[in-house]
Amino acid sequence: MSTASARALEHPACAEIRLEGVLHALSDPMRLQIVRFLWRLGEDEEAPCSAIELAITKSTTTHHFRVLREAGVINQAYRGTAKMNALRRHDLDTLFPGLLGAVLAADAIQCERDGSPRA
Repeated sequence: MSTASARALEHPACAEIRLEGVLHALSDPMRLQIVRFLWRLGEDEEAPCSAIELAITKSTTTHHFRVLREAGVINQAYRGTAKMNALRRHDLDTLFPGLLGAVLAADAIQCERDGSPRA
């Protein structure tokens, strides 16, 4: 991994993505909320951080996005002043077929069972 400029963000190569890192990243409710939002956008779609409403501070939000990026769950890139986010669906499905869909389906079942709203 190299740092080309201050605006470039480091991402693990597909071969560097580890199952335990992905599972850790998906284990937090706030990070799952981010992933659910990006999942609903569709494949190859991006959203700025500001489009994903989280009931936490900006610094904590930044932390959650960083954990997802460093685990290989999302891709982040600057577009002007916005930091755009997209799921790395293809990479994750190649490495761990069906994992992301299964985790999100299980999360939906749990939210329904608990009666908690899904953001």
